[in-house]
Amino acid sequence: MAFGNTSIAPVRILILGTGSMANEHAKAYKAHPNAQIFAAVDLDADKCANFCDKHDIPHQFTDLAEAIDWDGFDAASNVTPDAAHFATTKSLIAAGKDILCEKPLATSQVEAQELASLAKTSGIINMINLSYRNVPAVQGAAQLVATGALGNCRHFEASYLQSWLTQPAWGDWRTSPVWLWRLSTSHGSKGVLGDVGIHILDFVSYIAGSQAADVSCQLKTFAKAQDDRIGDYVLDANDSCAMTLTLENGAMGVVSASRFASGHHNDLKLRIYGDRGGLEVSFQQGQGVLKTCLGADLQTETWTEVACETGYDLFDHFVTSVQMKVPCFPDFETGARLQSVLDAAERSSLDNSKKVVI
Repeated sequence: MAFGNTSIAPVRILILGTGSMANEHAKAYKAHPNAQIFAAVDLDADKCANFCDKHDIPHQFTDLAEAIDWDGFDAASNVTPDAAHFATTKSLIAAGKDILCEKPLATSQVEAQELASLAKTSGIINMINLSYRNVPAVQGAAQLVATGALGNCRHFEASYLQSWLTQPAWGDWRTSPVWLWRLSTSHGSKGVLGDVGIHILDFVSYIAGSQAADVSCQLKTFAKAQDDRIGDYVLDANDSCAMTLTLENGAMGVVSASRFASGHHNDLKLRIYGDRGGLEVSFQQGQGVLKTCLGADLQTETWTEVACETGYDLFDHFVTSVQMKVPCFPDFETGARLQSVLDAAERSSLDNSKKVVI
């Protein structure tokens, strides 16, 4: 990994929310020579204390307002649950803090767009953590499309497949709040559509170099427990989604996501075809692979794996942007645009999969 300017004072980081994903943020910042984690915030004092002890973080708070009043940080990583993103990010923007927010930016397009507009007006550095953009194969695929190697994009197929509802690779979801909240709308979940659907939609639009123009979607919630409830968690969030999508460049295709994809731990795949060739990019078992069928290979239907150099890292990009006071991407506007697709998909599903223009 290539890091930014080490001659400038390190960025003082606050981590907001200390759940499982917060550990990934902490590891990334601790490995970065230009970042120092100065504080963490969590409503649960014991949880916050354990997190701070684990990562040697000197200051801890149970109230974001107290941390903002303390003012001993430059930038924040917002790793709170989805439903808390809007209020907490809005407070950080008001305080003039640069922000890296976990996806989704908010749970509605209206809120996401408000955050994007506030961030733009305030001039803060803002970024949404669409982590699969870190994968060299994904960056390589986007570069190939951008150079015109595929010609005019016409068709695509994309999927994000998980199996934590059928396989215990991440533990027993029936007994863990970390997973149960993702199944309950009253706990802020937007289901598989909001949790991983945003990743596969970005997978498509980033690589294709074009935003979604319209969507038709069907969402499905499966019975998973007696009376569809476990303790305080009503299990009503969607488990699987299937949609057809048209991009602004005219390409059309299908996008799916599920937590019931037995045999697939955490796998993403995109096939995209143009009038001059095709490519396939996959992320399976933690490894990204890019394959193409271009030029003379079209005559023999030969697919060739493409070596991809290590690209930029999103955490490094954020830290460097904060240091240099330059914009970074994907930004809140990207998050708001993706949220508009998620909202349109929900409306489509409620209206019997009717096509919704975005």
